Amino acid sequence: MPDAPARDGADPRFAALPGRPGKVVAVHVGYASRADQRGRRPAHPSYFLKPSSSVAPSGGTVERPAGTELLAFEGEIALVVGTTAHRVRADRAWEHVAWVTAANDLGVYDLRAADRGSNLRSKGRDGFTPLGPALLDARTVDPGGLRLRTWVNGELRQDDTTRGLLFPLAAVVADLSQHLTLEPGDVVLTGTPAGASVLVPGDVVEVEVDAPDVLGSPTTGRLVTTVVQGEHPFDATLGALPTVDDMQRADAWGSRAAAGLAPEPERFHLTDDLRDRLARAPVAGLCAQLRKRGLDAVTVDGVAPLHPGARMVGTARTLRLVPGREDLFARHGGGYNAQKRAFDTLGEGEVLVIEARGETGAGTLGDVLALRARERGAAGVVTDGAVRDREAVAAVGLPVFATAAHPAVVGRRHVPWDVDVAVACGGTTVEPGDVVVGDADGVVVIPPGLVGEVVDAALAQEEEDAWVAEQVAAGHAVEGLFPMGPAWRARYEAWRAGR
Repeated sequence: MPDAPARDGADPRFAALPGRPGKVVAVHVGYASRADQRGRRPAHPSYFLKPSSSVAPSGGTVERPAGTELLAFEGEIALVVGTTAHRVRADRAWEHVAWVTAANDLGVYDLRAADRGSNLRSKGRDGFTPLGPALLDARTVDPGGLRLRTWVNGELRQDDTTRGLLFPLAAVVADLSQHLTLEPGDVVLTGTPAGASVLVPGDVVEVEVDAPDVLGSPTTGRLVTTVVQGEHPFDATLGALPTVDDMQRADAWGSRAAAGLAPEPERFHLTDDLRDRLARAPVAGLCAQLRKRGLDAVTVDGVAPLHPGARMVGTARTLRLVPGREDLFARHGGGYNAQKRAFDTLGEGEVLVIEARGETGAGTLGDVLALRARERGAAGVVTDGAVRDREAVAAVGLPVFATAAHPAVVGRRHVPWDVDVAVACGGTTVEPGDVVVGDADGVVVIPPGLVGEVVDAALAQEEEDAWVAEQVAAGHAVEGLFPMGPAWRARYEAWRAGR
């Protein structure tokens, strides 16, 4: 084992390490099993920093902060840097790692919204990075043959090896070294596999890293942490407060089922053929067919496309904005709020429909969010509010239907409140999964169960109207032709049969 510097005996938090680390760097998503569980695989590793004050030894306790419910564990392999690494090659990077140990990258999902990406409040608290209890000599183990296991109250919850990593350990070290200098004693947390979930006070979580393929199966031993309930509430006058929704609960627990939530309703799927037919059907024609079936309140009134020739077909995702109120915006509007979550989770072929109550005194999206929607493959955005950065949004090329333009940000008039709920947009109700079609005439909403028959009828009517227009252009009077009487109907059917 490499010679370790004298340990900081005055501070028991760093008892498992050579000393206090200068920095703790963590990988957001490191394992294929975790990425697949969340439905998204990153092409490259991304990182965040944890303060060294969050480090804790084995055998200690960790507080679930007062007023929170989603304290989650993440068993991880931690690398301890032995020699300075700056712009090192991947094939030499492991030489700069001195030790391997077990880690628990604890975090509170209730505090993620305000610091999305940085994770400062959610993962930087005292005691949120237990490490140890023993160090494995990195020279004696294969970085591709390490095993990670996590138990909660004696039940095995995580069991994976470094063969399941998206990014090899040495590649992570090399990548980090091209952006910042890794110094002796620094710690790198390498991501967690599937199985991470929520802890409650009284739970005991144990993490172990070993090398089962090495003679003697060297191990770190079990890193043990007990959860206790915090007693000190957050001061509402100082900053963002804990906030949770069902999306956060599902993320923290690992699934909606594990969180005790009802499964997501089955969403209607537009086939390529149906999408193509809808793209050829004019909104006016679709409206006419819906009216024949007793549905008149199906148009999103007052909106127009930023590009007059834009056409849009997709299934609805929804975002609800409530009237602006300063205290509510402080709790719901900052950071990674419902507006950003909606754009960040749009799927291919989906249309985001935004309820803005017809309020045009602030933008409901700008060019950055429009670009995000386009890159996600979204089919468009509909808002009965305003667009900010109108020219830049138009330049993105995404079909956007709005009522106005306004330079102010969303918080001037709105609080982003909820996603994937029924919303009121432009005088009509839109449910997630409804089919949304837009063209120069406006936007129509079609219940999924009627889409097939409505679009077929609209296309048939379009063909008929085109034939009628030809007759009028040829000099025929509209009487008896528009609408068709029996004689013209017979001539039209004969024309169709003879094509």
